[in-house]
Amino acid sequence: MLALLGLVATIGLLAGLRWAIHRSLAPERIVETRTPADVGLSHQGITFPTENGKSLFGWFIPTSRVGRSPAVVLLHGWGGNAETLLPLAQPLHEAGFALLFIDARCHGQSDEDTFASMPRFAEDLGHAIDWLKQRDDIAPHAIAAIGHSVGAAASLLAASRRDDIAAVVSIAAFTHPVTMMRRWFAAKGIPYMPVGMLMLRYVEWVIGHRFDDIAPINTIRRVHCPTLLIHGGEDSTVPVSEAHAIHAARSGDHVQLKVVAGSHDDYADLDRELPVLVDFLLKIVGTPKTS
Repeated sequence: MLALLGLVATIGLLAGLRWAIHRSLAPERIVETRTPADVGLSHQGITFPTENGKSLFGWFIPTSRVGRSPAVVLLHGWGGNAETLLPLAQPLHEAGFALLFIDARCHGQSDEDTFASMPRFAEDLGHAIDWLKQRDDIAPHAIAAIGHSVGAAASLLAASRRDDIAAVVSIAAFTHPVTMMRRWFAAKGIPYMPVGMLMLRYVEWVIGHRFDDIAPINTIRRVHCPTLLIHGGEDSTVPVSEAHAIHAARSGDHVQLKVVAGSHDDYADLDRELPVLVDFLLKIVGTPKTS
C-alpha cells in the first residue's frame, strides 16, 4: 500500500513538474491591435493550413505590379505577432514586394497547438512560403524571409533545409537555444545544475530536436542563399557578440552582418538603415525570374 501511495505521489510530482515547465515556457498570446491599414496599406486577412491540422492567421499585402511579384514572408519572435514587424511594411511595399505577415502557432490569431517551438516556427514559415508559391501573382523563385529573434532563428533553420528561399534577413538571432535559455534561467533564479539542465533535456525530448541541430550558429553553415544578419548594438537580451559569432560561422561571403543602434525590440537606427535592408532584398529578388 505504501509503495502504491509512493508511486501515485511520484506520478503526481512528475505531472506537476511537466505542467510547470510547459506553463513557464509557453508564450504569452497577444492579439494585434493595429493592421496594415494603420500604415496606409490595403490588405487581406487570410488563414491557411500548417502542421498538425492547424491553421495560421496572416495579412497578405499584394502589389500593383502586372504579372508576378517578388514576395517577403515576415515572422515575429516569441510572444509577438504579425504586428511586430509592421514598421517594415510600407518601405518594402513601396519597393515592389508583396508581403505576407503571419502569426506562428500559439501566437496572435493563429491556432493553439500542444506547444510552440523554434522548429514549429520554421514549419509555419515553410507553409507560408508554400501558400505564396501557389498564387498566380507571386514569382515562386523570388520569395524571401524576414524573421525577428526566434523568428530569425527559424528563418535560418528553414533556409538550411530548403532551396526555395531566395534570401533571408535575420534580425536579432541568438547563437544557440541553450545559451538563450541559460540567460532566462539566471534571470528567473533557476540553478542550471541540475534543474536547468534537466529542463533543457526535457524540452529537447518534447520538441523532438537536439538543440545543436537547430542552433543558428550551426544552421548558418548550411544556409546557401544570400543572408543579412541585423543586430542591435545595445541588445541586452541577445548580445551583439552572438551576431558576430553567427557571422563568423558562415560558410561564405553570401552572409553579411549589419550592426545598428538599438536594443532587442527597439531599433533606434532601423528607420535610417531600412534602405540597406530593402536594397539587399531588391538585389536578390527585386527582379523575379519568369520561369
